[in-house]
Amino acid sequence: MLFVLGEYRITGRGASAIAADIEGAVGAGALRPGETLPPLRELARELDVNPNTVAAAYRLLRDRGVIETAGRRGSRVRARPATAPRDSIRIDVPPGVRDISTGNPDVALLPPLAEALAAAAAHHARSPALYGGPPVDADLARLARAAFDADGVPAGPVGLASGSLDAMERVLAAHLRPGDAVAVEDPGWGSLLDLVPALGLRAVPVGVDDEGPLAADVARALAAGARALVVTDRGQNPTGAALSADRAARLRDLLAAHRQVLVVDDDHVHGLTAEPLHCLSGATEHWALVRSTAKAYGPDLRLALYTGDAVTVDRVRGRHRLGAGWVSHLLQRAVVHLWQSGALDPDATARSYDARREALLAALADRGVAAHGRSGMNVWVPVSDETGAVAGLLQRGWAVAPGARFRARSRPGVRLTVSPLGPQDVTPLADAVAEVLRPTGAGRYA
Repeated sequence: MLFVLGEYRITGRGASAIAADIEGAVGAGALRPGETLPPLRELARELDVNPNTVAAAYRLLRDRGVIETAGRRGSRVRARPATAPRDSIRIDVPPGVRDISTGNPDVALLPPLAEALAAAAAHHARSPALYGGPPVDADLARLARAAFDADGVPAGPVGLASGSLDAMERVLAAHLRPGDAVAVEDPGWGSLLDLVPALGLRAVPVGVDDEGPLAADVARALAAGARALVVTDRGQNPTGAALSADRAARLRDLLAAHRQVLVVDDDHVHGLTAEPLHCLSGATEHWALVRSTAKAYGPDLRLALYTGDAVTVDRVRGRHRLGAGWVSHLLQRAVVHLWQSGALDPDATARSYDARREALLAALADRGVAAHGRSGMNVWVPVSDETGAVAGLLQRGWAVAPGARFRARSRPGVRLTVSPLGPQDVTPLADAVAEVLRPTGAGRYA
């Protein structure tokens, strides 16, 4: 049987067949983002199947992040299906164009890994990791917990995942179910904005300014039933926002009335920023703070340490054991060596990124261009015409990241990564931006 939706005909008898047909149509572009699907009973009648069959098909599609349901407003194709990640929203960089779009750290500031990997191999020769052993190296857990303590993170066990997004996915899955709402920063990390619908969860955008998520937006999200809140504590991608002490206190007050909400703190720039940590961990019963090694020590060191309440960490560890099992102990021992040897000077690294970011912000301000970047390695420039700004800068020799990779409902912008910049680059880049953009208002990004 089939049902005609616009120019597309939905077919199928069983739930899996119907879901597969719709998902295939979305992937092929026959059903467009935002297109409303037929009401459950109407489609069941046209396909001559039980309404429960269509309900099951829609549930499968929702769980896969293909569609979203909005009560009486029905079901519709997600604006950004899980099959179309935001990383695909990028531009080709022609030869001779400077690429400041990637968000990568400066490789010159990354510590060499040869000695650390050799030390890890030597440790493995003495004490190889085997099945049944502890998933987290004892020295790594001790050093990580000491660093958490130094930053005032509440007491909790330490766990390990393969990068920040892996840890966040596991934490969210430990508490949430398909259809639950998650408050996320907007603009915010594009991979997280893709992950939420891929898990079958519903993203609730929360505006951001230089001090972090806007309290009024968080309050609305909590009042509307958000089951989780994900916050970037400092070096927010793409805006460079850093959670201030005052904003953190205000958000903690809001969360005090919602103790069952899961709070996830993202501290991915640990080791390369001088901004103090103001986290929301411990404000509710269930929480986790995730700290990656990728930005400070290199993206290929796929480690993210996390801590949290005992229930959350136990759930994540248990599920991890049933799948990946553990993160390579060779990588763990390499990080232990890097930390113990002092291979990275965090203060010097922070000063280097701060100098580049602040020089660019000052140059843009001198030219009447509003920009933001309180911490980290990125500068966010609000624009009125995102496509025109990206194209105009490309013509002038600069490839920047389109803001669409980081936005849900917030205003257009472009992200400039300062990692590749030298002192000689600031003036020509600022001149190019000023030529392309007309000055826009400052204050908030949403």
